[in-house]
Amino acid sequence: MDEQPVSSTDVVASKPTWRKIADFPLVALVIALAAFIAGFLAMGLAFKFLGLDLPEAYDTALKGTLAAALSVLLYKLVVVRLGEHPRDDLPLRGGTRDLLVGIAGATVLMSAIVGIVALLGGYRISGMGGATSWPMILFLAGLQAAVMEEVLFRGILLRFLESFGGSWFGLAVTSALFGLGHIANDNATLFSSLAIAVEAGILLGAAYMLTRSLWLPIGIHFGWNVTQGLIWDVPVSGGQVDGVVNAHPAGAELISGGAFGVEASVVALALATVAGLLLLVQAVRAGNLVRPWWVRRRLQREGTAAS
Repeated sequence: MDEQPVSSTDVVASKPTWRKIADFPLVALVIALAAFIAGFLAMGLAFKFLGLDLPEAYDTALKGTLAAALSVLLYKLVVVRLGEHPRDDLPLRGGTRDLLVGIAGATVLMSAIVGIVALLGGYRISGMGGATSWPMILFLAGLQAAVMEEVLFRGILLRFLESFGGSWFGLAVTSALFGLGHIANDNATLFSSLAIAVEAGILLGAAYMLTRSLWLPIGIHFGWNVTQGLIWDVPVSGGQVDGVVNAHPAGAELISGGAFGVEASVVALALATVAGLLLLVQAVRAGNLVRPWWVRRRLQREGTAAS
């Protein structure tokens, strides 16, 4: 899907110089990131100033919900206005459907991963758990991580890197950055970060490229984390949890994922990557690939000259 002008090239050419500079993909990227960082710094200062002393569950729910809401607000106020052809990748129409499809699909996918790991001897249930981690899983690993990280990695980074260097460039860079972003997590290893980059980076990036909406990757991200943590008691990207059942890894770490969780398992690496590649093939078939910025400019000049 090449980013074609919605108006004539004369309208684009009539933009003032400052706007042309601001619309350049990498400049738009920097502006979006600056707004994102400033917004969250302001929220952090506000919480520090207020000094709220809430019970842990309420504090977790409040902070997770506000972080998600702030991410959407910053996106709607700033990001949708940036770039040569501004657009809203968080549209209300179709959003609920894509969100629910993503949650359901991730629930099935993660359950299949855990099931295969169990069949291979890498996951064992020893009884029922207390599900005491539900506020953290639902509001931090679920709501906050799904919305905040998808707005950042797909809504800002992938969108503008893709607009600059093309779809393959954007997908490769954001997948690598997504894996790198998890390298400081508890129990993380180089392999776990590589696995996150490949399995989750491709899956979530392809979901965005297919729909050109953030709702599907948000749903997948939410369903993935909540299913593994709350339902199957699997560490969420290295973070230990107390889920509905009491489970623990067993056997070889390549199968179980070890203390990091099944995301670092070769089973997740295989299944989630295949799922991501299937979505990517559909995106390609739908014509949703974006050519690099300089290629689009050359084609635009050739089209202008021909006319």
